[in-house]
Amino acid sequence: MDSESKDLTNPQPSLEGSRLNREILALAVPALIALIAEPLLVTIDSAMVGHLGTPQLAGLALSSAILMTAVGVFIFLAYSTTALTSRAMGAGRADEGIKAGIDAMWLAAILGTVTALILMVGAEPIILFFNPDPEVLPHALAYLSWASPGLIGMLVVLAATGTLRGVLDTKTPMHVATGGSALNAVLNAIFIYGLNMGVAGSGLGTAIAQTLMALVLAGVVLAHARRYRVSVRPSFSAILGATATGFPLFVRTITLRIALLATVAAVTRVGAVALAAYQVVNTVWNFAAYALDALAIAAQALVGHSLGQGNAGHTHALLRRIIWWGLGSGAVIGTVIMVASPLLPSIFGADPDMRHVATMGLLVAGAFQVLAGFVFMMDGVLIGAGDNRFLAWSGVLTLVPYLPVLWWIGTRYADSALDQQGWGLLWVWVAFAAVFMGMRALTTGVRARGTAWMGLDSDPLNSDRSVRDSTH
Repeated sequence: MDSESKDLTNPQPSLEGSRLNREILALAVPALIALIAEPLLVTIDSAMVGHLGTPQLAGLALSSAILMTAVGVFIFLAYSTTALTSRAMGAGRADEGIKAGIDAMWLAAILGTVTALILMVGAEPIILFFNPDPEVLPHALAYLSWASPGLIGMLVVLAATGTLRGVLDTKTPMHVATGGSALNAVLNAIFIYGLNMGVAGSGLGTAIAQTLMALVLAGVVLAHARRYRVSVRPSFSAILGATATGFPLFVRTITLRIALLATVAAVTRVGAVALAAYQVVNTVWNFAAYALDALAIAAQALVGHSLGQGNAGHTHALLRRIIWWGLGSGAVIGTVIMVASPLLPSIFGADPDMRHVATMGLLVAGAFQVLAGFVFMMDGVLIGAGDNRFLAWSGVLTLVPYLPVLWWIGTRYADSALDQQGWGLLWVWVAFAAVFMGMRALTTGVRARGTAWMGLDSDPLNSDRSVRDSTH
């Protein structure tokens, strides 16, 4: 992209902006469709289970939070693979990029197997740790037990998707994700209603859909391996290397999941209606988050390619452009959420108390989408640059103000009467959106103002980040 570097001094900056917009949209639109399809798996579960009753929906809320935490802590399988593959592709070393993806898929299969076994064996003590209402407990156990085997497929999907994003292919994951969501809807209808399996049927349907998605995506990555004559055999040294590369992102993700689990724990203390309403608000928030993450994925891949070519000027232009996309998208999404807040809860159940409480939370979630847009864009840029150590340390820092605030809210509204559960949920979402997301915006925003995140030798936090140097 030497021409792109020259265009940074072009007297017609609008041409540069238009080209960047096209690059971003070419990756972001398919990624958006794929990422919307992913939370559709949860939304379909929530909508179908919600009509079984509030205890069933609350059980799904608790167990899906645990399951998604198990998946989320390994999100580095996608993010680090995207960064490694895209930088290798940008530097003209496609075989190294694909090999990184193969190694990540083997690592994903190992981690998925171990994690699934832990959740299946320890389902009851894990759920009891959150001290749920007795009516919620059996439904939470049913979902977690039946959905856990799908963890293997879920993690392989992460690694394969990250690899394909690194080669600038977001269309294949889009097709697989949409097909998987459609299949999940059919399976859920059969298992939940046709076979009267209830919440257990929802978990089984999701597990089957995720496993089939993993098989399809793995096949596509293997086709790339054959094209570049890359060995697909597992290499323990390479798997250990992939683990070491992703460890800072693992730490960063752990901090995110601690925050999310602490949030669920605080809402659980408030009451069953607040917990069911939390599932509604959280589902909508996840839709918005995945939509914003589509732009962040474009940033990851494009920044990785740009830095792989040593094009710092183009990287800065991408940074500025992606920030504006994040802020604008957040404003639009937030407005839609707030306007639709009185109507959205009805999709998830008929309980009027749950609907009222959920509406209060949705108003807060919508109001902070602009801030969320900025946070996601900064994450995408820094992940694409491989600034993983900073992201790990900043993740720890965000918990310092958030956890005490959350503890106070959970204590203040513990076992609240019905008329107070709405306020408990509202303040939990204020803490999450303003304190937690605000700290993420502050730390990553300050980082992006300098040049250390691009891997300059003077940056002591990133002395091990140069994939380019380590492979010569």
